[in-house]
Amino acid sequence: MTPLLRKLVLLTHIITAVGWPGAVAGFLALAVTGVTSANARIVSAVYVAMTPVTWYVIVPLAFASLLTGVFLSLGTKWGLFRHYWVLAKFLINALSIVLLLLHTRVIGRVATVASKTALSGADLREERVQLVVSAVAALLALLAATILSVYKPRGRTSLGE
Repeated sequence: MTPLLRKLVLLTHIITAVGWPGAVAGFLALAVTGVTSANARIVSAVYVAMTPVTWYVIVPLAFASLLTGVFLSLGTKWGLFRHYWVLAKFLINALSIVLLLLHTRVIGRVATVASKTALSGADLREERVQLVVSAVAALLALLAATILSVYKPRGRTSLGE
């Protein structure tokens, strides 16, 4: 990989890898508002907004972060399977994407109901709380991946030795 290409991929990876948790934090703010607000119009608007935020912001950032990370690891000295911290980041991101895609069903269901009726405090309560809990868990996982990027704990896998 040429130095210019490496810097371009690194820049793209940093932007998407930091943008993804930022977008999840915004989603979390919507989810908390949906659970805590007493205004039915705001609650409905929040849940309707979650679908485009998920599909047009979070999902593209997630895939871009994963793909640029893999490309970067394969084109640099770090490698994808040489260092535990790189492998851990890869697994965190891959698992987070799988869970995100599974979670879109709940997001879609709540958004569909919210677009048709005003939600009361009891309507879809379990799913609405699940949106908050899942967003917190996703944010913690993505922050762990970010911490691994900065601190790069030592240790090589058996393939890195």
